[in-house]
Amino acid sequence: MRTPRFIAFACTAVLAASSLTACSGATRPQTGTTGGAAFEVTPTSPPAQGSLDSFTWSLYAEPYTLDYALAYDYPPNTVLANVCEQLLRVTPDLKIEPGLAVKWAQPDPLTLVYTLRPGVKFHDGTTMTADDVVASLKRQMDPATGSPWASSYKNVQSVETTGPLEVTIRLIKADVLFHELMAASPGTVVSAASLAKEGPDYGTPKGALNCTGPFALEKWAQGDSITLRENPAYWDKALAPKSRSVKFTFIEDAAARSNAFLSGTADGGYMVPSSSLAQLRASGNGVVLFGPNTAAANLAVLNFDGPLGNIKVRKALSMALDRKNIINAAAGGVGVPAKAPAARGAWALLPEKAAAHYDTLPDLPHDLEGAKKLVTEAGATGRSITLVTSSLAPEISVVANAVQAAGRQIGLDVNLKAVSPDAYSSIFVDPKAREGLDLVITNGYDNTPDPLEFYQYLRSGDFGNYGYWSNAEFDIAFDRANSEPDPAKRADLTAKLQEIALREMPVIPVYEAPYSVFLGKRITGAPTGITQLYYPWAAKIGAAQK
Repeated sequence: MRTPRFIAFACTAVLAASSLTACSGATRPQTGTTGGAAFEVTPTSPPAQGSLDSFTWSLYAEPYTLDYALAYDYPPNTVLANVCEQLLRVTPDLKIEPGLAVKWAQPDPLTLVYTLRPGVKFHDGTTMTADDVVASLKRQMDPATGSPWASSYKNVQSVETTGPLEVTIRLIKADVLFHELMAASPGTVVSAASLAKEGPDYGTPKGALNCTGPFALEKWAQGDSITLRENPAYWDKALAPKSRSVKFTFIEDAAARSNAFLSGTADGGYMVPSSSLAQLRASGNGVVLFGPNTAAANLAVLNFDGPLGNIKVRKALSMALDRKNIINAAAGGVGVPAKAPAARGAWALLPEKAAAHYDTLPDLPHDLEGAKKLVTEAGATGRSITLVTSSLAPEISVVANAVQAAGRQIGLDVNLKAVSPDAYSSIFVDPKAREGLDLVITNGYDNTPDPLEFYQYLRSGDFGNYGYWSNAEFDIAFDRANSEPDPAKRADLTAKLQEIALREMPVIPVYEAPYSVFLGKRITGAPTGITQLYYPWAAKIGAAQK
């Protein structure tokens, strides 16, 4: 359901997530309104006018790791996007282009050959080779690593060095998404020597990182900050850093984070707290910009053995949600009701297919009387449902309260179980953390601009299939789509998956919103959208004035 990593909230965060009605999530500028104020969705901010010694960037939480194989959430990926790189790259306008692989070929449906970019240096000055790529990718497959990305390799038979700058991957069966995910965490390349040297300290505050990106890790002061320094030998001159260093600070409290923006303690940050959008936009201390997003806020069913195992109950809860009021309360009015589990922005690979397969979907109904009838027919009146909530962000509580009220209006006893932010994030990586829970609010997003990626996470047995939902019709349709190399034909096949997911509702769509970023008065240049999770966004940030 995303690669849903856990949930990051903000006008465009965990619920702020995907694209507006007027926002394609793709490449062209879009406009809309929020609370009566006009806004525009564009992939980038105005370009930098000069260089900076440093700037400070606010994260809503401290990364739990900087290990690329374990990075499955916004904070770690926001940092790593500037330090480590992938074989391919997703651009700010949601296109896939060459990265550390300068080209690739597919001589047959089961073989992928990547030709590596020559002369790329790691941060320690050593040269990247095919052996580094093989070691990096194989580590994702090793059960001892415990990578949440391991399921991306489910169809991989072998990863081999076939030349000094050539890596060949052989598949068990055709897998289009595997190649596309080489632009995300599964395709990350790090120094094989550094992996061996750091051992269990790799990715922790004690360990070093040795990658190829425009910035190198200088210091991780646990509980306080992470500092990156410029990599003067970076191979991509078009993304040479405009700042010598970046300092990441961690502020979990939404109000405190907004105050850091207002005071200038933090120069900027992604996923702006939705409760502060109006204040920040009116402050004159910087700008709030909106960018393309591939995410949608959904309710993911965690337990199909309880009341939500009945499709009538799932549909009833969906029908009870007043999505427009939820958007106003949780996302500052910036968003639109979701029409399907995968957001409109997730169709960015072929925007015309979004018009054909998403825009034509009917709005999900809001019908309390109809919902009550379904609950009665299911024999679920008075049954208890446990929805997990957290202080991680105000939006989580707002949505949880709205779901509880909606459920009780139709005869369901929705109980809220509050857990710590760490426990909330564990739900998405640790099956034991889901015990006793029926429902969780999640931010379903794609790492690539292909909507098929989102629906991958509803396959039987997939890591992102949190509730262990299984549907043979869906699995067969997915395999068919994932073996289709033509993007247009694949999009048509993905529409079938969307149809099944809407019919069966293993996840209940809630709403979509654009991505957000705050830029203080002294900086500019940042990409505005969700591709900041893998694109080296910090390299673009520089002085707002010469």
